[in-house]
Amino acid sequence: MTSISEVSSIPKTKKPSDSAFKQQRLPAWQPILTAGTVLPTFFVIGIAFIPVGIGLLYFSDQVKEYIIDYTDCNSTNYNRSDGVPYTCAEYIAKVPHPRIPCTCEINFTLPSHFNGKIYMYYGLTNFYQNHRRYVKSRDDNQLLGKLSDIVSNDCEPFAYDGGKPIVPCGAIANSLFSDELSLDSMKHGMKVPLLRTGIAWPSDKAIKFRNPEGDLKEAFAGYEKPKNWTKYIYDLDPDDRNNNGFQNEDLIVWMRTAALPTFRKLYRRVNHEIDGFTDGLLEGEYKLAINYSYSVSAFDGKKRMILSTTSLLGGKNPFLGIAYIVVGCICLLLGLTLLIIHIKCSKSVTEMITVTPNTPYQE
Repeated sequence: MTSISEVSSIPKTKKPSDSAFKQQRLPAWQPILTAGTVLPTFFVIGIAFIPVGIGLLYFSDQVKEYIIDYTDCNSTNYNRSDGVPYTCAEYIAKVPHPRIPCTCEINFTLPSHFNGKIYMYYGLTNFYQNHRRYVKSRDDNQLLGKLSDIVSNDCEPFAYDGGKPIVPCGAIANSLFSDELSLDSMKHGMKVPLLRTGIAWPSDKAIKFRNPEGDLKEAFAGYEKPKNWTKYIYDLDPDDRNNNGFQNEDLIVWMRTAALPTFRKLYRRVNHEIDGFTDGLLEGEYKLAINYSYSVSAFDGKKRMILSTTSLLGGKNPFLGIAYIVVGCICLLLGLTLLIIHIKCSKSVTEMITVTPNTPYQE
């Protein structure tokens, strides 16, 4: 029997055990990159990517869009002392939360028929929703309807107001887009019917955002609204419980943060079940009416309204098609360049076979 003293006297070693894995004797495969394998790869990628890119561009071009920048629209209900109307941006900068919202109207002409399903988006520029602290500034447990007096530290400084927890807390919810947009059709003499539902991802509404049980007003009693909101969470859509509270689709769309500082988010869908709008929007005169409450002047931003159709691949996005075409062209160019170099500079198979370590170098 080996004693403890004998075991302690055995010299320790860092040498790995004699196994195929630790001694790196496992069989390995390494591709041999030759002109016969590399050049066809470049040509195949180029020939495949360019038609795909052209197809993506074609479908993107089938999407019709009409964009209106309303950042500096003139107010219809607030004038200066000389009778000249304020722009709503100027008035909100002067009176941050007016008792009566600043309103403005923009008349425009839709140049052609917008056939199929029509969607209304709002767009913002120079708004960095991808900032790390901004993205983290939310309480996912709270958004699941699990209310408590303890709010996540990530929500600071938008966690409490007057000692009461804010619902929903955090910078994302506090900066919720609040402009109200509507369309009037002069041809039909009526408002364009817009739907407030069906704009959020179904998975978000079913899984990530849930309301507490019972009456929403009672459930949210004792909680404060975010500082920049004019409504409480239970008043976002009081006529439809399924679109109210945490399950309000405007809130859900906003909480899915954008990756780039210039972005658009789905705002409304045109109701195509109403007579006159079953086939889309007809060309003609329209009026965009805005309840202007969302200030972008502090970060030199811009606001716009976008009317858009869709294609087989979704909304208008030429970037993907352009990227495929550029990559395909680069691969074809590289393939042709390497093919020319191979033809002019490569050695024949016979010459390569006769090469030995002792073969003298020749330029």
